Amino acid sequence: MDSESQLVERTGRAIPSSKGRRGLANLRLGIGDDAAVLVPTGRAEWVLSCDAFLEGVHFLEKVHPPDSVGYKALVRAASDLVAMGATPRLFLLTLALPSRLTGDWLDSFLRGMGRAARLLDMRLAGGDTTRSQSVFINVTVLGEASLGQAVARSGAQPGDIIYVSGKLGGAQLGLELIINRGTRGPGLSRLLRPHLYPSIRTKLGEWLGRHGVPSAMMDISDGLSTDLDRLCRASHAGARLWAARIPRVSIPDLISRQRKRLNLDPLKLALHGGEDYELLFTVSHRKVKRLRHAPGFRELTPIGEITSRRGMILIGEDGRSETLEPAGWDPFRKKS
Repeated sequence: MDSESQLVERTGRAIPSSKGRRGLANLRLGIGDDAAVLVPTGRAEWVLSCDAFLEGVHFLEKVHPPDSVGYKALVRAASDLVAMGATPRLFLLTLALPSRLTGDWLDSFLRGMGRAARLLDMRLAGGDTTRSQSVFINVTVLGEASLGQAVARSGAQPGDIIYVSGKLGGAQLGLELIINRGTRGPGLSRLLRPHLYPSIRTKLGEWLGRHGVPSAMMDISDGLSTDLDRLCRASHAGARLWAARIPRVSIPDLISRQRKRLNLDPLKLALHGGEDYELLFTVSHRKVKRLRHAPGFRELTPIGEITSRRGMILIGEDGRSETLEPAGWDPFRKKS
């Protein structure tokens, strides 16, 4: 078994961790020292977040490929930066795992995290490793936003239009398939990809923040119903959604024939499924035209509006209104 120092060296080789300028700061000292040393440059805001990724809570060691675990651990943390209009730059990694996983499992994990770091153009600045009975991962991320341009979730105003990027429910569909069907089958890898290897809207988030278009913004990590409720509560407002406008995952015929058994309803997946990491944001009517210049504009969909009355209302395709309760991912919700 490798010593801790050898594990740190392996990590530094597998994940981009070179010193040098990363936009808002020079990384003078990074991985291998007691702490990282940053030398600030320019006029920018630092945006920081951290994200825990635990075996048995967020992933299953026997089910999820280790490269997916490494890839996803970094991407989901960086998504919080993108959701505030920031550019991901640096990260710290805390990794605790059993001794039996320090071989091939760890190598694959590091390859996945290294792939995500290269895609996001991020650098590993340091962290900590230790032994544990189960896998525990914590990623602290640091990003850069123009001074005064980081977007909060608390600025939505009545009358603002609610937008989402992409289609929703794909990650939850992938999870359901993994749990109920395994990972083999014709065309299954495409359906599993949003769950195992999610993409985040880095360029869109940066553009929105830089141009000051959203009044409020966050990522959809725990499901549209749950995250929109959080945005509304932070903004002291409510929301009205039109079910017919919500972009949702398409379920192939082969899967559709078993949909009843698996309880796969596209609208419910879109409303309550977690880990899509798409952007949810609100825009005042006077700024809507600016969105035409946004990266990936054709993948943006207006799904509703912010209201002064608290609570969320969903207008069905039949025109009937019903209260929409937050029913996405909540680790502390009691199971029925």
